[in-house]
Amino acid sequence: MKQRTLQNSFTLQGIGLHTGLDIVVTFNPAPVDHGYKIRRLDLEDQPVIDALAEHVVNTQRGTVLGKGDVTVSTIEHGLSALYALGIDNCLIDVNASEFPILDGSAIAYVREIRKAGVVEQEKDKDYYIVRNKMEVTDPETGSKLTLLPDDAFCINSFIEFDSHYIPNQSASMDSMTDFEKEIASSRTFVFVREIQQLRKAGLIKGGNLDNAIVIYERKLTQKELNDIADEIGVPHHNAEELGYLNHRKLAFPNEPARHKLLDIIGDMSLTGKPIKGRLIAHKPGHKINNQLARMIRKDIKLNEVQPPVYDVKMEPVMDNIRIRELLPHRYPFLMVDKVIQMTDTFIVGVKNITTNEPYFTGHFPQEPVMPGVLQVEAMAQTGGLLVLAKLDEPERYSTYFLKIDNVKFRHKVVPGDTILFRVELTSEMRRGIATMRGLAFIGDKVVSEADFTAQIIKNK
Repeated sequence: MKQRTLQNSFTLQGIGLHTGLDIVVTFNPAPVDHGYKIRRLDLEDQPVIDALAEHVVNTQRGTVLGKGDVTVSTIEHGLSALYALGIDNCLIDVNASEFPILDGSAIAYVREIRKAGVVEQEKDKDYYIVRNKMEVTDPETGSKLTLLPDDAFCINSFIEFDSHYIPNQSASMDSMTDFEKEIASSRTFVFVREIQQLRKAGLIKGGNLDNAIVIYERKLTQKELNDIADEIGVPHHNAEELGYLNHRKLAFPNEPARHKLLDIIGDMSLTGKPIKGRLIAHKPGHKINNQLARMIRKDIKLNEVQPPVYDVKMEPVMDNIRIRELLPHRYPFLMVDKVIQMTDTFIVGVKNITTNEPYFTGHFPQEPVMPGVLQVEAMAQTGGLLVLAKLDEPERYSTYFLKIDNVKFRHKVVPGDTILFRVELTSEMRRGIATMRGLAFIGDKVVSEADFTAQIIKNK
């Protein structure tokens, strides 16, 4: 799939949950590989913060991004809408230190995104594919997040509270396509017993019954309840009547659990990549969500490109017969067995290394090792398949090396190994010249890499 951005800008205006300010936020289209960035229009020089997990500076009652002395909070609802609707690149302008709370959910953002429209961009999406179990726990709260391999981003969330009204609830999302209908309209929630503490901490100055579910489940005196009602500007309530104080009914019986799932999506957007994996969340919260997002970010930084996914049962994009139609190489110099993935910009080829490879006779008889130069040759052949497949009469052309740079060999390749070659165009092909970046993987490890330039020449 291609990266996506907004077709047009859109603007929302509303009160800030914590500051109580009247806030305007505008979501704008952005170029490929831009990601999510937030610009503070109300500050000198209009500083920009990259919306990434390592920039989170606070997780108390929301996710707060920071850069130096500049912060912006309550971002998770807006980002969850962008992430769930598959938007990869967006510049967000805001004139305060937080996003407006609106109705406490993400539904207004979803509606405006639909109105603004979404456009595909010229570059492919770069997914974070979960290959192994990842887990974070918090012994103090009993929270645990477990991320497992899956074909799409799905979530199972379980919450527990010391409350008669939501002692435990669960919510699930099996596909991002469910977000708009099943998750986006779920509102944030707060217990009456928490309001006074939050107010003393300088928070929820803009909180009211229109932007949060308020749960009254432990009796207070009538005066105590009246004082809280006066503080947040809502009508007095009979202190003997426990339950939800909102006049608006719950959108779903398990609306709090669904909102926690919404928050997870917003916090996972800070990984900077769409995820393919199943997240099982027990007692999630912004703090532990950010811990998992940071773990993913660390893995992304350590691995320039994720290893290709290889299922031996998958139907090849090109089999050996098709490869021999495109490449002039033959035994013993054809180094690609099949192609399992190909787009306009990259290709993944497979080479199975057997003990019968002819070069093992002399390299080396007692310890057979595939020569590094042949690994680079195999990368180049894989790249040649990518560029030749774009031509009308590929059999009439050949691909030749012009330059090889930045070659590195990291691990031995021996009989029994299966190498996956991922080769990507690093610029548009011009006048028959292609520049490419090649990586060779065995399992999760990069065994060799190179940058190379090749020329496509018509055969005589």
